[in-house]
Amino acid sequence: MIRLNKMTDYAVVMLSHMASDDSKVVTAAQMAQGSGVPLPSASKILKQLNKANVLVSQRGAGGGYSLDRTPDKITVAEIVIALEGPIALTACIDGADTSCDSMPLCAMSGHWNKVNSAIQVALESVTLADMKPAPFAFEQASDELINKIKSDSQTSDNKKETPIARAP
Repeated sequence: MIRLNKMTDYAVVMLSHMASDDSKVVTAAQMAQGSGVPLPSASKILKQLNKANVLVSQRGAGGGYSLDRTPDKITVAEIVIALEGPIALTACIDGADTSCDSMPLCAMSGHWNKVNSAIQVALESVTLADMKPAPFAFEQASDELINKIKSDSQTSDNKKETPIARAP
């Protein structure tokens, strides 16, 4: 199974949270609290994303991190590469940071590039803007639930309660 590591998943969660208000500067503590990512992990991820030019850091009072570009200009591929290194499914992929001792004899040598390229293109086609949570999804569901409760309450108030006869 192809799976991103936990830190990459956290990075996407954090950046999606930041993309909701992409002009805001946030501290690691604010990001941890707002996204639910543990503070030590949030701090480490923010530093890596800053180093990869996905985020910009500002020092001093009122400092913190902000997106380097608008959410529609930051791809999921950039985030994955910032946290995990080059996208390479196997060691024989062009650009992989490891090598395979069996490459000279392997019948699959070079064939994985096509699969790897398809995954890279797919990750590059999805931006941070695409990953932002739907606005007001929670609020809308909450409003609908509150309205239903009010409606049910009014309906029961309009009905006369009949006393329950108890057996002697």
